[in-house]
Amino acid sequence: MKFGLFYQLPCAPGQSETQRYRETLDQIRHGDVLGFGCAWLAELHFYKPFSIMSSPLIVAAAVAQHTERIRLGIAVNLLPLWHPIRSAEDGATVDLLSAGRLEFGVGRGAIPLHFAGFDASRDESRERFEEALDIIVKAWTHESFSHEGKFFQVPETSVVPKPLQQPHPPIRVAANGPETAIFAAQQRYPIFVASVTNPMPRMADQVARYRGEWPRDGSPDETGPDVSTMFFVRPGDDLAAVRRDIEPSLDHYFQSVGGMGRAVAADGAESYRYFEDIRRNLADLSFERIHDTMAVFGSPEQCVERIGALHERLGMNELICWFNPGGKVPHERVLAAMTRFAEEVVPKVEHL
Repeated sequence: MKFGLFYQLPCAPGQSETQRYRETLDQIRHGDVLGFGCAWLAELHFYKPFSIMSSPLIVAAAVAQHTERIRLGIAVNLLPLWHPIRSAEDGATVDLLSAGRLEFGVGRGAIPLHFAGFDASRDESRERFEEALDIIVKAWTHESFSHEGKFFQVPETSVVPKPLQQPHPPIRVAANGPETAIFAAQQRYPIFVASVTNPMPRMADQVARYRGEWPRDGSPDETGPDVSTMFFVRPGDDLAAVRRDIEPSLDHYFQSVGGMGRAVAADGAESYRYFEDIRRNLADLSFERIHDTMAVFGSPEQCVERIGALHERLGMNELICWFNPGGKVPHERVLAAMTRFAEEVVPKVEHL
């Protein structure tokens, strides 16, 4: 099993945007030294307490210049908000600048505020996502191509540069809804599933749906389903110590979710299940519930036991660790938690 890092960059009142980026770069650099496999960077817009990372490909290009081995993932490129030719060009450029370390995560998007800010149709998002993804793959794998679709018309065009990785950087689909999980399986794409949008046991149902829809042809080189799961992660001396350290960060994260939900409601927009579920759960969301359904918390021994139980149920290929969900854990403590996890937990579970 592989282990990754996740960054969304919430920015609480009194925090410096510049400092949040500097600390993120420092943490990913530290993760590179510790041997984490990939740093996943989210794309989110228009609500500072929730995230200040609107351009993860730019961040990935910067990180590439300060790291050597860690792969640079986008979790995820919100394809319905952008022209796919621009996405293909930017992704290929990052792949070149990182010496072939880009992991190109893609998603439909689930936050109404994003679509409103870009004056994009949420009703068309699924079709736009699928068409945009098709164009990006064509742009990367053909010297030149044309496309006549419902939303995009591309005359004969040669997209440059081409990515370093061949035939193209790995593509991973955010499958936080049943329809997307089925699409990803049928197209043989690896997936992400996040515990914050699909808490256990719903995550297990989503992964099972994905595996069940995967087409199998019996060929010897068939790769099979590939699942990355994201959880809040925090090793400590014991669970009580972990709670003291991370609970303020968790509180800020979920408060920012509620605040963005209120902004959506005030705008009169109809929310997706993403916000309906989270807002409904906020009222009775306790640390105990987060621990049980969204997290790997506790002593190193408890983390090992928890990861083993999750792997038995999910069979994930990668555990993506969110060490500081609300951005409120002091930087030095985040670095220390990363080190402890890499040294005391990973060696006991990486064989899974």
